[in-house]
Amino acid sequence: MIRLIRSSPKPSEPEVRWDPAGGVIDPAGLEGAEAVIHLAGDPIAAGRWTPEKKARIRESRVNGTRLLCESLSRLSQPPKVIACASAIGYYGNRGDEILTEESSPGTGFLAETGVEWEKAAEPARRRGIRVVHLRFGIVLSPKGGALAMMLPPFRMGLGGVLGNGRQIMSWVSLEDVLGAAVHALTHDSLSGPVNVTTPRPVTNREFTKALGKVLRRPTIFPVPAFAVRAMFGELADEALLAGARVQPSRLLATGYRFRHPDIEAALQELLTSGDAP
Repeated sequence: MIRLIRSSPKPSEPEVRWDPAGGVIDPAGLEGAEAVIHLAGDPIAAGRWTPEKKARIRESRVNGTRLLCESLSRLSQPPKVIACASAIGYYGNRGDEILTEESSPGTGFLAETGVEWEKAAEPARRRGIRVVHLRFGIVLSPKGGALAMMLPPFRMGLGGVLGNGRQIMSWVSLEDVLGAAVHALTHDSLSGPVNVTTPRPVTNREFTKALGKVLRRPTIFPVPAFAVRAMFGELADEALLAGARVQPSRLLATGYRFRHPDIEAALQELLTSGDAP
């Protein structure tokens, strides 16, 4: 396994230096690789969206993907497949509409970024590399991301629904993220967008109830929509109060079996395992 890193590679390690912001990469170390997984991108939910933050979110995804795919396309022995991170933000805020990989993109900053993000892989596609866009849902892990941010208030009994609680949360466990990525790399029939979400999405109210039950804490402190908007600004309407009922049609059609299809059972395993903080 070869890692792409931003610092200087160690001679004893299989590492390749790259600097997405500076447009710099050392392609020689990628020659002959069979498969590439590209997951880099500035965190979306780390604070309010200033113009500078939005630029980092977009550029880290679009420019980094374009740099990597252009570099791969110029190799004499390019990889057979590249799995690039994408996100269900591509679909925008769609309420209760059932969304598959065939659905059109939505509107808003995240949707527009998603479209550009996936287009940035075009150089690899033109070179004949099989490109898979892993459209991740809300990834659940107690060690980071949305779930880790929710745990402190919920464990103190201060958890509650966001807004009206009816927004759809298309989620996926970290274990299924890894499983889906391997599945995509090893199934030649998969290319283009692949939704990486459980086939059983839930409303924010259902998620809140399940998390409170697993933690054995009350969930009686709702956060009104105006308060969410006051705290998070544009991020609130684009993500926290928005919803999309996404189905992993292509994973299911190619035989992928989810380790964690149900929210309560998934949270129970995630939060009671020996690895949970």
